[in-house]
Amino acid sequence: MNWETEILHKEDVVVLEESTDLRNLVVYNDDVNTFDHVIETLIKVCGHTAEQAEQCTLLIHYKGKCTVKVGSYEELEGKCTALHDKSLSANIE
Repeated sequence: MNWETEILHKEDVVVLEESTDLRNLVVYNDDVNTFDHVIETLIKVCGHTAEQAEQCTLLIHYKGKCTVKVGSYEELEGKCTALHDKSLSANIE
């Protein structure tokens, strides 16, 4: 291995490490919020289409939770706070 190849390999590893630091924004089921409220909130906060929001809401209801968005912690932090402000139970994992 020559010096130039070794540098390129190290750069590839750094880029890979940066791109794999993704987190999940998870919404949990509760007995308080209606389907319509959860759907509307996912559309407004997470930018879901109506179909995506409906599917996530069904998963939340039947499975107890659903990952509604994937991204870096910094990208998800504001969305998680906005979900909390709308009385949804959410967490970044």
